[in-house]
This record gives sequence, structure tokens and C-alpha cells, in this order.
Amino acid sequence: MSYANALSCRECGRRFPLEALHVCDFCFGPLEVVYDYEAIAAALSKEAITSGPSTIWRYRALLPADDVAPVELGAGLTPLVRADRLAAELGLGELWLKDDTRNPTGSFKDRVVSVALTKARELGFKVAACASTGNLAASLAAHAARAGMASVVLVPEDLEQAKVAMAAIYGGTVVAVDGNYDDVNRLCAELAGEHESWAFVNVNLRAYYAEGSKTLAFEIAEQLGWRAPDHVVVPVASGSQLTKVAKGFAELSAVGLLAEGEGTAVRVSGAQAAGCSPVATAFAKGSDDVLPVRPSTIARSLAIGNPADGYYALQAVRRSGGAVGSVTDDEILEAIGLLARTEGIFAETAGGVTIATLAKLAASGVVRPDERVVAIVSGHGLKTVEALGDVAAPSVTVAPSLEAFEETVGDDGQVAEVLAWQ
Repeated sequence: MSYANALSCRECGRRFPLEALHVCDFCFGPLEVVYDYEAIAAALSKEAITSGPSTIWRYRALLPADDVAPVELGAGLTPLVRADRLAAELGLGELWLKDDTRNPTGSFKDRVVSVALTKARELGFKVAACASTGNLAASLAAHAARAGMASVVLVPEDLEQAKVAMAAIYGGTVVAVDGNYDDVNRLCAELAGEHESWAFVNVNLRAYYAEGSKTLAFEIAEQLGWRAPDHVVVPVASGSQLTKVAKGFAELSAVGLLAEGEGTAVRVSGAQAAGCSPVATAFAKGSDDVLPVRPSTIARSLAIGNPADGYYALQAVRRSGGAVGSVTDDEILEAIGLLARTEGIFAETAGGVTIATLAKLAASGVVRPDERVVAIVSGHGLKTVEALGDVAAPSVTVAPSLEAFEETVGDDGQVAEVLAWQ
């Protein structure tokens, strides 16, 4: 069962029932789910969690849905990979990668969608909808198909083809909008007011949807032997994922699954692309104002110029003693290659943002060699192959003969010319 007992305004603290609400009707602040942590602490144990399903639903007590048969495709419990070779490249000590490329539709969005559609079905909705930069669209369409729900996803018209194909193949309605994500999101907010019978997961169900990201923190702690990391680096788009990862570690302490205070001691840092870095810019200026920007970056899944949770992500970073960095498109591509050749993980451009930012934060001393560090790799590289261009081309072309091969490729498996990644 869920121990969620209300929605609460982040600004004024007013309480609301657990319905399809996302904005306080008094101060217009965003709503989030609150829980009875004392009851959870009394009922939940590490043993109960580890004996549960190998999905995010092993943490059901800390999620906001009561459905005994959640809408799911098996999201969660993705590998936490010890990354010693990458750590050596970056001058770090203990580095781990949370590899969410392994989720059913190839990104962390399967976590949030599973929670949102489970709650949507519980509330009686029949149509699932969203605004998306791509990963959410694919995940929502897939989960809706699994649940027997209709789906409508709105995406920017210049979205990567692989993401369009993934969203379309599940049989829902895919609407390309002539504009960027912020244009799509505005339209979606207007539609939510007109189609009240639709579950817009990142509008009227946003409070529940966002809770799925906490499971990243839950899994990281469990996979580290019920210990929190010292520092976690999270990609930033809307800012929701970062805030909920921080919340997740704090909740584990609150219910006694981590040592007292350990969950709130985690340093949290954010990663953005320089072509869409409103949160990083505010952090660098020491400002609380996250000013909207017009995105221009290959990291389209992070290209949200007006991040809904940008202010809250900024505050979470500052409270924890972390930082928010930004990286160029060239640095993103270099980091995708670095991650692939050191650890065998092929990340989409958002993963390149995380690894490139981690490298910068390590070089500047923000991320320290004496810390246990976790970096979140949130999506699979097959989703954004267009961004790679000629970077991932064949090393060389040879005639189909032994002689031609031996003349070109040495005993070490290398060709004379420098490989594209190097």
C-alpha cells in the first residue's frame, strides 16, 4: 500500500487531497506528494524491499499509488556500475554509473511514467498524454499500450527520428508541433484545461509523475549496501529529476533505511548543455532567478529553456554544497565517446552532458577524489545517433582480402590513422 496522505504546496504548505491537481489554488505554487513517514518506518524494512519485485515497485510504500497491479514494463533496478577506468581518466577515486539506458524504452522516463499511469488508472483516466522532448513520449506510449489506454504525445517537430519512431510504433497519436519544447509545453498546458478527462502526466499528474525519479536514489543506496553516496551528478532538464533524487535520499533517512542524517548529507550537482543552461547560469551568478532561454544544443532531451523545477533544483544543489555546470556540444560528443570506450556504455546526448560536466567539476575540485561519486546516465545512445554525425564512422575501409587487411590493421587491432573517437 501507499502511505501518501496529501498533496502539499511547496510555497505556502497548504494541503490538498490526492487528486489530479498540480497547482495551489491560493498561491499558485507547485504541489508535491507528502507521506506518513512514521508509518512507513514502522512497516518497511530492508528485507521487505529486497524480497520485492525487481522493479521500482519494490519501493511501493514510498510511492503515491495503491494499485496492486501497477502499470509497468519492468522499469528499475538498473545496474550501478563501478567505473574505475573512467575514474582514472577523470582523476577520481570511487566512481559509479547508474545505467538507466537499461530501462524498457531506454531511459529513466520509464520510472516516472509507470508511477504516473498507475495513479492515472487509479483516478479513472482513460487517455494518457504529455509534452515531451522524446524519451517521455516513447515511454508514455509504451506504458499506455500495456495498460490498454489511448495515448496522445506532443513533441517538437525537429525531434530525433528514433524518438519519433519509438513513440509512434505503440499505436498512439503523435503530434509534432512547429516549435521547441517550451512551445509544446505551453500548448499542452492549454490542452490540459480543455481536456480534463485526459491524464497529462507532466501537467495535472505532475506531482505523482515526478515521484518516480526518487527510485533512482532508492536503488543507488540499496546497491551500495544501504549507504548513500557522497556526491551524485544528475542531468538537468526541467529540474524535477534532480530535486526528487535529493528527496529520495532524504526519505531513506527519514524512514530509517539509512543512518540518521546520511541521506541529507549527499552533495547533489547538476549538469546542463551550454546551449540550454538557465539553471547553471543562475548558479554561476549566485542568483535565485532562473531566467528562460531559447535552447540551441544537440542535447535535445535536456532542451527545456524554461524549466518548471529550475528554482527548486537550484536550491537543492545549494543546500547540499553541490554545483551546476554546463558543457558545449563538442564536449558532449567527446564525453559520449569517453564513456563508451572506458566503460562500454553508449549514452545519448544527455548522458554526454552528465559525463562532460562531471569531468569539469572534477577538474575544478568540486567533485573530489576522496568522494564516493555516482553519475546518472539517463538514456541510451541509439536514441540520438544523428548527433554523432561522422564521429562514429568506420575507422577504415579495406578491400575484401587478407593482404589489404594486414596492410591496414596492425597486430594491436589499430589502424595507422587516428581513430575517430581519439
